[in-house]
Amino acid sequence: MDIALMSMALSQGQVQQQASLSVMKMAMGNAEQKGEAIQKLLSSGDVAAIQRAAQPHLGGNIDVKL
Repeated sequence: MDIALMSMALSQGQVQQQASLSVMKMAMGNAEQKGEAIQKLLSSGDVAAIQRAAQPHLGGNIDVKL
């Protein structure tokens, strides 16, 4: 195998690994923020807010028949 080709392949592997690590750090940061928000919501004791967070699609529409 050619030395230059090997060097390019190694460099590409390192770039892919760095990109993957960066994406993982972003995902971990988002998960941490969501966890903190859930902890804050649960500690507040506001039952209605907890129910809206669990099922946000409920209660948005009202059916009215005349």
